[in-house]
Amino acid sequence: MTAKFSKFKERHKIARAIEGVKKHLQEVTERRGRYTVESFVVKPSPSLLIDPRLAAMYKEVSQLIGIDKSREELASLLSFQGNEMSDKNLKIVSVVGVGGLGKTTLARALYENLKAKFSCSAFVPVGRNPDLKKVFRDILIELGKGTYMHHPEFTILDEKQLINKLREFLGRQRYFIVVDDVWDIKSREMINLAFVDNNIGSRIIITTRNLEVATGEVYKLQPLSDDDSKKLFYARNFGGEDKCPDNQRQKVSEAACKILRKCGGIPLAIITMASLLVGKSMEEWLEVCNSTGFCDKDKEQLDDITWILSLSYYDLPSHLKTCLLYLSVFPEDHLIKKDDLIWMWIGEGFVNGKPGNGLFEIGERYFNDLINRSLIQPVVNKKRGIVDRCRVHDMILDLIRSLSREENFAMALDNSEDTLLRSNARRLALQNRAVKDTPLHNHPDTARARSFFAFMCSFGPRVQLRSLKLLRVLYLEDCGHIPFYEHVGDLLHLRYLGIREHDEVNWELPKEIGAVKFLQVLYLEGVRGLLLPSSVGMLTQLVCLRARNMSLPGGKIMNLTSLQELDIVPGDDDKSMGQFVKDLGNLRELRVLRIDISRMGRRMQSDLLKSLGNLDKMQFLQLVGCRHALIPCAFPASHTCSWRYLSWLTSV
Repeated sequence: MTAKFSKFKERHKIARAIEGVKKHLQEVTERRGRYTVESFVVKPSPSLLIDPRLAAMYKEVSQLIGIDKSREELASLLSFQGNEMSDKNLKIVSVVGVGGLGKTTLARALYENLKAKFSCSAFVPVGRNPDLKKVFRDILIELGKGTYMHHPEFTILDEKQLINKLREFLGRQRYFIVVDDVWDIKSREMINLAFVDNNIGSRIIITTRNLEVATGEVYKLQPLSDDDSKKLFYARNFGGEDKCPDNQRQKVSEAACKILRKCGGIPLAIITMASLLVGKSMEEWLEVCNSTGFCDKDKEQLDDITWILSLSYYDLPSHLKTCLLYLSVFPEDHLIKKDDLIWMWIGEGFVNGKPGNGLFEIGERYFNDLINRSLIQPVVNKKRGIVDRCRVHDMILDLIRSLSREENFAMALDNSEDTLLRSNARRLALQNRAVKDTPLHNHPDTARARSFFAFMCSFGPRVQLRSLKLLRVLYLEDCGHIPFYEHVGDLLHLRYLGIREHDEVNWELPKEIGAVKFLQVLYLEGVRGLLLPSSVGMLTQLVCLRARNMSLPGGKIMNLTSLQELDIVPGDDDKSMGQFVKDLGNLRELRVLRIDISRMGRRMQSDLLKSLGNLDKMQFLQLVGCRHALIPCAFPASHTCSWRYLSWLTSV
């Protein structure tokens, strides 16, 4: 009885404590209502799509407004003048102008118009700290249309050998090459060594900000005229001046004059400023016009552009600021895949889930919001007609890298940095470096790193990542052999593991990968192996598995019920393939599927279609190696899923 009585007293205390907690929560709720917290919280935009006005601008306005005259003048410098001797000589024209003026847009527009008149052509970005071997390889790949892509010695050739290859190839071709964004004389001189004057009328365009770098004939690109600036501004805000609301036309015109005066005819500044004001009230427009930085007349033009870009950054809600700063880890002019970027955001925990919305869909909204604000440049997949990649303008990249360093958000180190700097940054990116020793392991500040990126790096045998205990994202691109991959199982907090190789390498995923229980994304591209380890079946939180050219042991796919995206070979034998086809129907969350069915018979293909009929969330399906007509019996009439893209391919 004494024991029961003591228990009763303890339970009574617990009940009173619970009542106290409930009362406290009720007070917090009432206080939240009184202060109307919701009205001050920045909420994510519900828009899932890219603003159609911006899409139209990127498709037409950026190529047409204010560019016609410049394109004609530049074309005349490249054209043939009727003099047989001079027309056959190699002609180089340099386009010079400040950042954001549209040099790349102009060169790209002329390149698309003229490249069909030449036997071969290439458009290659260089950047501030170029890897000249990569520049030469990129030129060869574009000129040769893939001839050199899988050459066994292509990746180990040095600059001299690559220059000789280029001169040998160009010696018998009438070529047209655009070398975009050259920053220094040394790089320009090295690149020019690869071009041969073969007296058959070849042409080269070089774009640069520095007049001293220019060579050949020089074309100085001028800012947009007042009329063209106005057209571009109205096109971004309203879809055209004629679509501006009549009741606001006078006020808009007055504000636009002030804004365009600040932008100085620089297209990047105009588009960014216009994107900042889209959807805002006229009072907010006037607030921007009357701000301190806007009224400062002592600033130089470059400072004005930087101020405008900073204004757009600070106008972002907090979740978009984080996502934009994350782009600072990628190299300059890097083509960033949309899906990869969104999965990285998810792995880092930047994407906040909401009932009824998947994390990827919310991340896609974030991506589209950054495009709509003109802070990233969309790249359209011409075959599919959708935006699937993006770029970051180098001026915006400079801004977000500076902000990332100030806020200890991320640190990007290229080959110009001699040592790993001491930093509290949570994200570390190495670009074009040789990491021979163990600085990552010994460095006291890397233990707090949340993300680690490496682009075109070589790692010595002693390099380890064991000290990066809190790592959530690990991405390696064009790094060849990776000596520390067997320690991946030690990274218990890892959410995203991506390895991408443009030149295929033999590489096996260690069985220890099964210990990484929280892994959400496993992405292997250009990695050729026979079989994924069976331990992959233990990764029950996996939402994206892309391991093209590799297969999973039979029966293991059925455990991965959280999968939303799958790109894999169905199996290495008929039994495994048959089991895969049956288990596929249990992956009810799947929305993206790409599989090779070239080795499937008719009966197995029929089973595949039955499994596909269960996947009511599917948005993208690609069947590679389809040899039979499957469409007539494709899906049962009850299947009501909405297909965004369906592809039946006959070859890889």
